[in-house]
Amino acid sequence: MTTHFRFDPLSLPREAEALRGEVRAFLADSLDGRSAERRADTWTGFDAGFSRALGARGWIGMTWPRQYGGGERSALERYVMLEEVLAAGAPVAAHWFADRQSGPLLLRYGTEEQRCQLLPAMARGEIYFAVGMSEPNVGSDVASVRARAKPADGGWVLNGAKIWSTFAQFSHYMIALVRTSGEAKDRHAGLSQVLIDLSAPGVTVRPIKDITGGEHFNEVIFEDVRLPASAVIGTEGDGWNQVMAELAYERSGPERYLSSLQSLVQMVAAAEGRGGDRLRVAIGRAVAHVAVLRQMSLSIAGQLQAGHAPNLEAALVKDLGTSFEQSLPETLHDVLGIEPSLSGGDAERVHANLLQLSPCFSLRGGTREILRGIIARGLGLR
Repeated sequence: MTTHFRFDPLSLPREAEALRGEVRAFLADSLDGRSAERRADTWTGFDAGFSRALGARGWIGMTWPRQYGGGERSALERYVMLEEVLAAGAPVAAHWFADRQSGPLLLRYGTEEQRCQLLPAMARGEIYFAVGMSEPNVGSDVASVRARAKPADGGWVLNGAKIWSTFAQFSHYMIALVRTSGEAKDRHAGLSQVLIDLSAPGVTVRPIKDITGGEHFNEVIFEDVRLPASAVIGTEGDGWNQVMAELAYERSGPERYLSSLQSLVQMVAAAEGRGGDRLRVAIGRAVAHVAVLRQMSLSIAGQLQAGHAPNLEAALVKDLGTSFEQSLPETLHDVLGIEPSLSGGDAERVHANLLQLSPCFSLRGGTREILRGIIARGLGLR
């Protein structure tokens, strides 16, 4: 049996490592006084001012062409910046989806008008994007698209709904996968990606409160929303293939294994004041997991840099990474014997926050079952 996984070893070039110190200095100043509990939010922390400051440093859209506001830097330099801001617990949610997937999608499939209109403001951290893939009552079956855009008056009229759209309540635009032709039974055929102004008449955004009391996720409802003909991104009817390329960006980055890193930070801090083989072994195992996942994720960054679409490898990293992320809060509890408490010390508050958030780690970007189906196909098992 032939497998098709590719994880070539990769070392960061000198210019990427040189950036690390600059990013750390910026973060030390920008995040001074930010509590451990808030740092545990990682890429779900929303702070428009921080995103604008990051954009002013040229650290949003780092790999994009300068003509669109980008920095024309390498994917590996961007990777270094990402792992530093995530490890520090910086609030990157405002610009996150625009930088990670919506911008690259527009660069690859968008029109020149779309690029010139949107990319420079995205790179400055001034406009935010939401993702419209999942729909109500269909789980993680992205192909079960009911939202439909019908031709009308030289454009389109959109009806339907999307769900689990992170921070759509603050976003300016959404790129959504909708049906523009055919029927639901056609599955992948007849799907297109469209650009939606979330302030348009007929768009309703309903925040979904999670167990922490936060409102990260949203349901977005479209009722006779009028879209111009230019709203279609790429080729009409080719939306499924475009979404698969987009998911490689969504599933492969360091956020897929660093979301719970503050749990490990608290274990290391505790080790300074106490001994015990059990704690040292737990820290060693966690660090080993981080090292392996980082090398796998770096390899994917190298493939993206080379223009490849490592969809299969990204699914594997996402599955392994989120399993690791979900295990860290429990490990923190087991080895330190602490109970979650929002009124306790740093370790207790970090544990409380991540214990409540971690169930969603294996939902965003595709459930474990969906990812393992992709991996099984890659192994020739289905």
